[in-house]
Amino acid sequence: METITNNICRYVASLDERKHRRKEGAFKAEGTKCVLDTLPHFSLRALYATEEWLIEHPEASTPLSVKASRADLRRMSSLTTPADVIAVYDIPQRTLDPGCASSALVLALDTIQDPGNLGTIIRVADWYGITDIICSRETADCYSPKVIQATMGSISRVSVHYCDLPSTIQEMNPPHVYGTFLNGDDIDTATLSDCGIIIIGNEGNGISHLVASTVTSRLTIPSFPPDRPTGESLNAAIATAITISKFRSKR
Repeated sequence: METITNNICRYVASLDERKHRRKEGAFKAEGTKCVLDTLPHFSLRALYATEEWLIEHPEASTPLSVKASRADLRRMSSLTTPADVIAVYDIPQRTLDPGCASSALVLALDTIQDPGNLGTIIRVADWYGITDIICSRETADCYSPKVIQATMGSISRVSVHYCDLPSTIQEMNPPHVYGTFLNGDDIDTATLSDCGIIIIGNEGNGISHLVASTVTSRLTIPSFPPDRPTGESLNAAIATAITISKFRSKR
């Protein structure tokens, strides 16, 4: 079994940073649930775990398993309380089918910057059967440890594609492009399709001008009651969950 060196600890810890993930073509998942959910779906480079964890989870046994002390795991971890297991995977190379929005719903994220929001959005997409998300290049990295933790394993089932968002939406030529705005049509009474693209905007600035130019249907989630004073907007992940649920309830 491989011996854990200082270089290995530094390498795994470096995957906290986007530039190192891209350079190495790798990302990490931490914690029992996260590792067991992702292990069947990604190409494993190494699995670092305590001896007790390896004994308790024989189903995760692999020639790439490495026995680690808790001190080693603490040095590798991005968590305040390090887990008993860390898996390092290859970042998958996923290809977007340009015609996918003609037969299914696709989510588009315009500069979602909070990793927790992105992870929750991926989890929501998975729950509602959306398998492709297209993101502006300014959107948070879906392979950051915080995002991976927040997806609760959904990163295994949802493909996230980074691109120039306005041109990609135009190239996909979807039958509908829906955008969430503060001044759109009431989503409760709007006509919604089971295919096309749903755009969710940045946490503070909403959908950018260039991306908004691709929208064919502007939607608003109404507050209740309508005349009651409210906050400026909904959290991006909450808005995503409400929006997709409206589409699925009208399927």
